[in-house]
Amino acid sequence: MLPIEIDNSAQPLRQPGVPLSEADAIDIWLARWLRVRRKELIARYGCDPRRIYEIWEGRRFPNAREKALAVFLERHPALARQVDFSHHRRIPRGPDPEHQLDLF
Repeated sequence: MLPIEIDNSAQPLRQPGVPLSEADAIDIWLARWLRVRRKELIARYGCDPRRIYEIWEGRRFPNAREKALAVFLERHPALARQVDFSHHRRIPRGPDPEHQLDLF
């Protein structure tokens, strides 16, 4: 694997409570594909983890993923075959509550 320089400064880029922008969403996608830890992203952006998952699931800034993909392929063409570019998928922690009544 190629060495990648990543700025791991834990200082937030913004004040807590300021909403994320589309530029932040593009950077969050790039960080995901470069395997920056979620904890570092939360510290960097000073936001709730749910905001990051909303971006990764495509609920907020849905066009940011395509823009980030173009930037990633331009900056890191050698890594393109090693990265999973899909959206985040939730793993259910228990049975679907809608099917609970089927048990009776």
